[in-house]
Amino acid sequence: MTMLHHLADGPQDGPPLLLGPSLGTSLRLWDAQVPALARRHRVIRWDLPGHGSTPASVLPDLRPGATTVADLARLVLGLADELGIGRFAHAGVSLGGAVGAWLAAHHPERVVSLVMVCSSAHFGPPEPWLERAELVRAKGTGSLVESAYGRWFTAALAADPTPAVRALIEDLRTTDPGGYAACCDALAGYDLRDGLPAITAPTLVIAGRDDQATPPEHGRELADGIAGASLAEISHASHLALVERPQAVLAALQGHLREAEDGMAVRRAVLGDAHVDRAIARTTPFTADFQDLITRYAWGEIWTRPGLDRRTRSCITLTALVAHGHLDELAMHVRAAIRNGLSRDEIKEVLLQTAVYCGVPAANSAFATAQRVLDELDSES
Repeated sequence: MTMLHHLADGPQDGPPLLLGPSLGTSLRLWDAQVPALARRHRVIRWDLPGHGSTPASVLPDLRPGATTVADLARLVLGLADELGIGRFAHAGVSLGGAVGAWLAAHHPERVVSLVMVCSSAHFGPPEPWLERAELVRAKGTGSLVESAYGRWFTAALAADPTPAVRALIEDLRTTDPGGYAACCDALAGYDLRDGLPAITAPTLVIAGRDDQATPPEHGRELADGIAGASLAEISHASHLALVERPQAVLAALQGHLREAEDGMAVRRAVLGDAHVDRAIARTTPFTADFQDLITRYAWGEIWTRPGLDRRTRSCITLTALVAHGHLDELAMHVRAAIRNGLSRDEIKEVLLQTAVYCGVPAANSAFATAQRVLDELDSES
């Protein structure tokens, strides 16, 4: 299968961040944000079928009505697989955001963080999209150029376009009609409103307050439907908010990624990938807010503070869990203490200390729990 055309920036070993474009644009849509994002992340920008340098033929069926957002999402998964990327953050604009949302809902084990920019769970009734697809198949994308200024940008920017705006308009003009029409078909059939509760990845929704294509109400619907999602509304911005207000969008995006990734990275480092993967797999709409809470605040705010090293934090955590009799959590954190560099003798000393200050019965139960965990570690090794 031919891969989506893509560009890679940033360190090869950085946290992977996939960036998706909107209908009618290319990966250059993210030009203003990539230099800053690539300082920390392995940034992968991709082109939609028929857009930029991706041929329309990456889609197996270009007949009218055949393409779905799921088809586009599977192409993105294929790209990640080819690049050896397992888990990744995804940020997308409009249709690119819808692709990310579908991935987060149907493949939660792959998407560690989600950002939807000027996007929606449902882009309106199908008829206008099907009519636009028919028009483009008959007359090409050049027929959409004049109206695109008003759809994509505020009146002030449309009247005095910058070079970046003109480049994006040229992207639309040169887009393959078959690929563009297929993406219109995908938008016509897209409705993820009932699937939003399945999204468990930390999510940021960015909306342009002057966006006529996906008004702010669409962003609010996303934020209300995705547990724990945050919403940022950008003033003086239309549908391509990241072009009109590049620094405002970048700041919101960086803040979200840093908060989500720092917490998740520490959580995985302390508890191990296997434990965290099991916790993510068990996440439900009912528990998603709690999972988001502990990732952001316990792991992202407390465990990342520089005042104490992780060994010391493990000692404190073991003591607190013994004091309150939380033996299941104690078992988990005995494993974590080993990962954080505590020796078995040091764990023993911590538990002996708890016998004095938390009580002998509590310490007795704690020693039994710790011994069981240490025996399991010996068996596993």
